[in-house]
Amino acid sequence: MPAILHPGAGLRKFRFSTPEAAPALRPFVAHYWVVSWDLRGEEPYEQHVLPYPAVNVTFTAGRCRVAGVPRGRFSEVLHGVGRVFGARFLPGGFRPFLDAPVSSITGRFLPVEAVFGPDARDLADAIRAAGDDAAATLMDDFLGTRAPREPDPAAELVAEVVARVAAEPGITRVGDLASEFGVGMRQLQRLFSEYVGVGPKWVIRRHRLHEAAARATSGATLDLVALAAELGYSDQAHLTRDFASLVGLPPSRYARAQ
Repeated sequence: MPAILHPGAGLRKFRFSTPEAAPALRPFVAHYWVVSWDLRGEEPYEQHVLPYPAVNVTFTAGRCRVAGVPRGRFSEVLHGVGRVFGARFLPGGFRPFLDAPVSSITGRFLPVEAVFGPDARDLADAIRAAGDDAAATLMDDFLGTRAPREPDPAAELVAEVVARVAAEPGITRVGDLASEFGVGMRQLQRLFSEYVGVGPKWVIRRHRLHEAAARATSGATLDLVALAAELGYSDQAHLTRDFASLVGLPPSRYARAQ
């Protein structure tokens, strides 16, 4: 789980699971996720997360919201007893529910009712009271009545492009990506603004940093010179600066901390 920074330490503090969404929702929802913890008698724990280019809808006590794509590292302080139920949407998958460009909520948090209307308040109450499986069923039912019945070719294209970036670390240039999918660079930029919320260059770089974090967590020897070249950085120093600015530690120190 490269999105969870310092996963070894974090998973001693909380439980993490990823229930699947209903098949009909899989063009839109990557998966649901649940984080629960019991830290009674312990100090609060701050967990850092390296977000994906994805919109999340989250439900926890006193805070139910739609989270646009965060541009930086995200942190959450866990204390006492608690649980968060979330839905992570595919790139492009939240656009039909928002009815506006996804870039309009980038870096922002909105109350769920601001996007889904007053019915979302009842949904939030029901999800907070339900077990994990029941919460997933509630979310399936709620989203299922609002999901479009006809596919959106542009959303499908965007999801395919982002999946290609995630799967192939060797993709480092927006121009190469545009050429591979037969679209112009400006068109690709517009599609990403409308459906993803951030630009293709940002998505490429974020996935490359996810890859670097995964390598640093794997326990294998970290060859930063080779990794920088593989991920499209001009040199090791450039990778180290990018990684440290987002993760909080240079990659070599992050690897040792695991």
